[in-house]
Amino acid sequence: MTVVALAVVAFLVTLTLTPLAIVVATRTGIVDRPGELKEQVKPVPYLGGVAVLAGVLVAALSDRPSLAVPLVAATALGVADDWLDLPPLVRVVGEVVVGVFVVVTCPVHLSGWVAAVALVTITLLLINGVNLMDGLDMLAGGCVAVAGVGFAILLVATGRQVGVALAAALIGFLFFNRPPARIYLGDGGAYLLGTTLAVLLALAWGPVFSTTVGVAAFALVALPAAEVTFAVVRRIRGRQSLTTGDRGHPYDRLVQRGWPRLSASAAYVAAQSILTVGAVLAFRQTSLALAITVDVVAGVVLVATAGLLGSLSPDQEVTP
Repeated sequence: MTVVALAVVAFLVTLTLTPLAIVVATRTGIVDRPGELKEQVKPVPYLGGVAVLAGVLVAALSDRPSLAVPLVAATALGVADDWLDLPPLVRVVGEVVVGVFVVVTCPVHLSGWVAAVALVTITLLLINGVNLMDGLDMLAGGCVAVAGVGFAILLVATGRQVGVALAAALIGFLFFNRPPARIYLGDGGAYLLGTTLAVLLALAWGPVFSTTVGVAAFALVALPAAEVTFAVVRRIRGRQSLTTGDRGHPYDRLVQRGWPRLSASAAYVAAQSILTVGAVLAFRQTSLALAITVDVVAGVVLVATAGLLGSLSPDQEVTP
């Protein structure tokens, strides 16, 4: 299947299945209900991630079926959390298992337990980072779609196909997730997107790619990695549980400063686009030094921005 055909199929699959996911989620009660830290005034269906999974699997199953294992496992874990509100320990154990699946299905340059632990840790970081980013309509889906395009440019073969399918599937989903959202990704979708990014990052560090590609790829996952890092710093400083929800995220701070919610989401997508351009430029120039510079500058700018917005300081509005 050509890349163009793959993109069309992934887009149409998700576009077609998302309305069905809305119906199923509504009838089964798998919805996000209004409450503390919730902006919506009526329940909004989850299960958007299931429709996105179907689109992404078009690529995985057509080229490397083993990749379906971590993607399906991540989505199933997230849907179970949406439905049953799993205890934190169960979620973490499940995320570790998903990370192990990523290790098994995605060989990287380095071997041994150190590389395995690093990849499992990255998987957990990205799963939770995307989950934390999924606080405004269109935000997480838009950012990960742009990252998918970046990976499609950096990678070849399986990596390119998965990146294209991820971006196309999310574009189909965003027709229903744009403000006001008719459906959310839910934890199922957030876990899927985080795991897919981990798979793509692992593929970027595969034996067939140069170190420049792997280093440049870090810029593509900088936003979710930063999001979870800021949350950990904020909650430790506030002596809060790491599982505590709050409104201290950078996008929350923007909204608190009077930004329309759509503008805050667009700011994140713009930031992801800039990071993607930087990664692609480093790749095109085959410059490891430029790739490292892009990563370092991205880290400094993201930390400085979070500090200026107050996202490194404890938030007063929290929920267990």
